[in-house]
Amino acid sequence: MAAGESSGSVVRRILLGSQLRRLRDSRGITREAAGYSIRASESKISRMELGRVSFKARDVEDLLTLYGVTDEAERDSLLGLAREANVAGWWHSYGDVLPGWFQTYIGLEGAASDIRIYEVQFVHGLLQTEDYAHAVVSRGMRGAPAAEIDRRVALRLERQKALVSERAPSFHAVLDEAALRRPYGGREVMRTQLRHLIEMSERPNITLQVMPFSFGGHAGESGSFTMLRFPESDLSDIVYLEQLTSALYLDKAEEVAQYEKAMVRLHDESPGPEESRDLLRGLLQLS
Repeated sequence: MAAGESSGSVVRRILLGSQLRRLRDSRGITREAAGYSIRASESKISRMELGRVSFKARDVEDLLTLYGVTDEAERDSLLGLAREANVAGWWHSYGDVLPGWFQTYIGLEGAASDIRIYEVQFVHGLLQTEDYAHAVVSRGMRGAPAAEIDRRVALRLERQKALVSERAPSFHAVLDEAALRRPYGGREVMRTQLRHLIEMSERPNITLQVMPFSFGGHAGESGSFTMLRFPESDLSDIVYLEQLTSALYLDKAEEVAQYEKAMVRLHDESPGPEESRDLLRGLLQLS
């Protein structure tokens, strides 16, 4: 199965969950009552409506009946969505090294049509060379077996294939100069990484900007974040915030709007793509 198709299963889970929530709300049924109808808890309904669990066909059928959905075409459409939502993504084969909270992100990243990021600590994972990625993972997981580090790097490289695929998303990255000056893996690894950034920045679907130290304080003061947009019109934009042992997925309009403003300001305040390439070339000469 193609990576795009399996990534879409995460989006379908979210879409189906939102449809079920809409139907439940329209009938004035509580989560507790919905959970009782499928022999489950209120929290299980909440997780289903957020698209964070897989769906059993029987549960979906029972919920549709409870919500008064009798039209066969509508039922078949939603049950079909449930079947598609349960397709395992390619990343499940990396389950031995992949935290559960990050699996959702990989699915969303692979299904997005537009990805915008601000990164301050290191070069974003989708733009890392293999040696740089190995250095980043090794430093972050001191003492981990070499085989585990290799698996994590392989997963990162697999994610990168989406950027050069036929259905590649639009990718707009703002890298803080700090991410480019912090050494990982030694001089030659950093030089190769800088050359890779220059090369990737010239791809038609990729826009790369560097926020220089010389600008001073800027709109990225709260730290790194990612914004994802999807081709499905009924799926809202999502802001992804990664933490040490978990992640936040923000989709409330007012919260997303705040990050949208910060992202637009970062785009406006950072040097443009050509100037940013010049900054990268300058760093390359200094390294």
